[in-house]
Amino acid sequence: MTTPIRYSITSNDCAAHLFDVTVTVDVPAADGQVFSLPAWIPGSYMIREFARNIVRVQAESGGKKVALRKLDKHTWKAASCAGPLMLSYQVYAWDLSVRTAHLDQTHAFFNGTSVFLRVHGQEQSAHVVDIRRPAGDASKRWRVATAMAELKARRYGFGTYIANDYDELIDHPVELGDFSLATFTAHGVQHDIVITGRVPNLDLPRLSADLRKICEAQIAFFEPKSKRAPMSRYVFMTLVVGDGYGGLEHRASTALICARSDLPVKGSGELSDGYRTYLGLCSHEYFHTWNVKRIKPAAFAPYDLREEGYTSLLWLFEGFTSYYDDLFLVRTGLIDEPAYLAMLGKTINGVLRGSGRRKQSVAESSFDAWVKYYRQDENAPNAIVSYYTKGSLVALALDLTIRSETDGRKSLDDIMLALWQQYGRSFYSRNGGRGIAEDEAEALFEEVSGVKLKRFFDRYIRGIEDLPFAQLLPALAVKFDDARKDAKPSLGIRVVRDGGDAKVANVYEGGAGHRAGLSAGDRLVALDGLRVPPAGLDGLLGRYRENDVVALHVFRRDELMSFSVKLKNDDAPQMALTAEAKPVAAVRRRRSWLQG
Repeated sequence: MTTPIRYSITSNDCAAHLFDVTVTVDVPAADGQVFSLPAWIPGSYMIREFARNIVRVQAESGGKKVALRKLDKHTWKAASCAGPLMLSYQVYAWDLSVRTAHLDQTHAFFNGTSVFLRVHGQEQSAHVVDIRRPAGDASKRWRVATAMAELKARRYGFGTYIANDYDELIDHPVELGDFSLATFTAHGVQHDIVITGRVPNLDLPRLSADLRKICEAQIAFFEPKSKRAPMSRYVFMTLVVGDGYGGLEHRASTALICARSDLPVKGSGELSDGYRTYLGLCSHEYFHTWNVKRIKPAAFAPYDLREEGYTSLLWLFEGFTSYYDDLFLVRTGLIDEPAYLAMLGKTINGVLRGSGRRKQSVAESSFDAWVKYYRQDENAPNAIVSYYTKGSLVALALDLTIRSETDGRKSLDDIMLALWQQYGRSFYSRNGGRGIAEDEAEALFEEVSGVKLKRFFDRYIRGIEDLPFAQLLPALAVKFDDARKDAKPSLGIRVVRDGGDAKVANVYEGGAGHRAGLSAGDRLVALDGLRVPPAGLDGLLGRYRENDVVALHVFRRDELMSFSVKLKNDDAPQMALTAEAKPVAAVRRRRSWLQG
């Protein structure tokens, strides 16, 4: 039996945002032990170079210093030694996101990819972590939240935790702090809700009840007979800030960020837009428990966290998850049909707004995520398409196509279930599993549905055509209207407030601003001699008509520039989806789709 790899993590100076970490290897490699930190974290497809946050590192054995040589940007090699080898290092943690690590006097959060060096050659050993209370009075009320198994620690307490291997170790984020905590059970599995941050009058019972509906529905979706979840415990970790949004999935937990106003308030039964968005985020990350954490693309089975892992299937893993996240809100009764259809309309409009959809397919967007989607610039709407949003529309169109072609006998639900049974269910079992290869998805979809889908894949997944909702939705008694006839004059730009200025964030290809010569970064000064307010142009443009010519003054860098702009009516899509009461057969099909 191999000896475990042993870590400790604490902080002696929270104000400096420094974690103090050690890793001990009882039997280091005879020719020198190699250590490295991952370059990226699963679920966030961008090289982040986490090793850049290590501010010092040293090695010792038996109380004596051991030579340590850096091999590349994230790899070190310790000289050979006879006894146990210990590395001590500090990690700077000041990234308030779900992807890395953050530490101050109010709380601590870390992903293992940011703080735990990998011991090469011993990744399959058990990994034990001693999570120690940070120094200082501020941490006296802190607790520990993680889905990692306790070894010598009480649940939520400081002490030792254990993972079966390195891959599991870095898949259990940890939150330390004086957090709010609620627990509910979904089909026999304990689910914890951890809320860090000040939230007056937080309605935890309502949040627990709503999340329970989502979790039970998703467990039953993938295991309709046994209703068995693939984890023994699950933790929702949410950091609450003034304004923020984000989430990252893990095998038995998720790390989330939301705005304080997104969470429910005691005594208010209203379903605000913010709370609906938060529930959709939770639904999205929970669905990932199956779709991407266990049903994986072959490129991620296993992950190689030293370099990019290319796959053209993110439309399936992120896009389909983005489809089902809100669908489960309506299937569980948390939102009604009109609200769901309005959300779909907003997604359709968002995808149709960017001309990038005519230049990049969702398969290409998936493959290029590392250099395009996660590194967007001001020209992104004109150059790329999102495998999240268009991927969700691909899922919708595919679902409706299969339902139509099979007269409701099959749907995308059947495909997800087959993916789970063939690729996901056994992934973390002793026998392991395998990821789905690039060329297997289409064949599986056709086999399960009984529908020939090559033309669909060629046009909408490998191709760049807009999805045929005008043909698909009426069969479900859903009216599909474009309200652009009521459009008002526009410059075809997106403006953001930057201090006291209105700054151009994006210039949409083919719009009036593009044709006149405006650029992202321009600061709008005046329109026809009237100052442009920080909130933007809408109020001023309301007095003009299409084809009017206006004089626009802007600052580009520190130079004042003047443009003559011929206004165009806003051509941004305004698709509206409305449920109709007839015909009865179509209404029945719609309810079958929305109710599952």
